[in-house]
Amino acid sequence: MKARPTRRAVLFALALAAALPLTAPAGAGEINETRWSGLAIEGTDPVAYFTEGKAVEGSKKLTVYWKEATWLFASAENKAKFEAEPEKYAPQFGGYCAWAMSQGYTASIDPEAWKIVDGKLYLNYSKSVQQQWAGDIPGNIAKGEANWPGLRKDLIN
Repeated sequence: MKARPTRRAVLFALALAAALPLTAPAGAGEINETRWSGLAIEGTDPVAYFTEGKAVEGSKKLTVYWKEATWLFASAENKAKFEAEPEKYAPQFGGYCAWAMSQGYTASIDPEAWKIVDGKLYLNYSKSVQQQWAGDIPGNIAKGEANWPGLRKDLIN
């Protein structure tokens, strides 16, 4: 009698399968710019996560070009904050999915699946993937940080 896969294993496999077509091609760049919009964080204002506690759509009238990516902002104040300290507000792992990074690959994100941990912004592929990542946030951040240099190198080459 064959053992049936657990529900968790099936959900992980589905999440992985869904993410694979969205992984970044080699040389795409350090920052995750979606292939549809060409914008960092799919055009979401990175500062708003910190100041408003939610994902807020940026304006094409308020842009910053940083690390070869275009970032949008909802207000001139947020734009100025980012320009002054981009590393403070930019998401970790170049804006790629934090769970995928912890597993050793890159994947796109849902701007609504996010969390600030120790003053740093982390994004995930989806809210369900974010739940998996949240099962061991410190461990997954440590794994992501270990994997990021190699994956980053692949992205910028």
